[in-house]
Amino acid sequence: MSHRQPIRIADRHQFDTLIDARSPAEFAQDHIPGAINCPVLDNEERARIGTIYKQVSPFEAKRLGAAMVSANLARHLQETFADKPANWKPLVYCWRGGLRSGSMVTWLRLVGWDAQQLANGYKSYRGHVIELIDRLVPQLRLQVLCGATGSAKTRVLHALAEAGEQVLDLEGYASHKGSLLGNLPGVEQPSQKYFETLLAQQLESFDPSRTVYVEGESAKIGRVSLPLVLVEHMRQSPVIALDATPEARLAYLLRDYAYLGDDPQMLADKLGWLKELQGKETISRWQAWAHERSLSPLFSELMAQHYDPHYERSQERHFTQWRTRRRVQADDLSEAGITALARQILALARHDTGRWMGHRRVNQAFESAV
Repeated sequence: MSHRQPIRIADRHQFDTLIDARSPAEFAQDHIPGAINCPVLDNEERARIGTIYKQVSPFEAKRLGAAMVSANLARHLQETFADKPANWKPLVYCWRGGLRSGSMVTWLRLVGWDAQQLANGYKSYRGHVIELIDRLVPQLRLQVLCGATGSAKTRVLHALAEAGEQVLDLEGYASHKGSLLGNLPGVEQPSQKYFETLLAQQLESFDPSRTVYVEGESAKIGRVSLPLVLVEHMRQSPVIALDATPEARLAYLLRDYAYLGDDPQMLADKLGWLKELQGKETISRWQAWAHERSLSPLFSELMAQHYDPHYERSQERHFTQWRTRRRVQADDLSEAGITALARQILALARHDTGRWMGHRRVNQAFESAV
């Protein structure tokens, strides 16, 4: 490869290390999977240079910026890159493949490494992510899992993945369980951009000829929005409904959300958001249970009075194939019960696939005859 030819996104896997030369804040918002962050300007330095550029002069900003970049590059050479062999091949990017990545590439080449620069930087990768989602989502053979709150849909997805099936774990990428109480303790949700990066990375790995299992989600999971193309495709896809008993669902919720008892005030505050829907008296009772860490009666009433009354109507409104859904009964949502559910779902899916292949063969024969 020429040292003067910027590298395209498709060729990024040919390099030993992918280096993001942007600031830590930019890296945290989104980055190319597998990249390491080696900033040539940290957050404060980048902000300072930007201010000087606007308020003093571009020349003064470049002069000071060059000194900062040199100091940071020296540190990376002494620490991060100290053990790299002579034949090391890194690929470097910044926001648009400009000065920051160019400066790093220049110094790495002076050392003797075959450093290359990603054409148009992170901006080109962002366009690649959007293009992948728009192109690949409509090709997915989705099988949507639905079920009332506490039906262990996400855990069933995990069991399907453990069985070697293709799974789109949207709540996993969003770091959120998709409900009012869905925040994970001590875990921040990713930015919208990084959520889409994780989604695109998963889509790239799928075999389009095989089924992909996904949980029936609303358009948002916490503060993260699903791409519109995915929402539309999911809502038009076949549905398997997990019909779990209230007893099994309550037992599962008490295990899966046990950590909510660790912060009664946070739980009470979130329940307060439902006051307009449920009324002051009901919310006061629920908040009292939250403070007492009495999760069993709280979850029981949340299911019966908040989640369940709107469930079926909402599903029928959102999923076009809801009326023809395949149903799987569940009275046991223990680990063994979830494994059994996954087996039942696979049996249903294989039956549907066989029927689909049969229709396809009939159609092909008809087209050949015509």
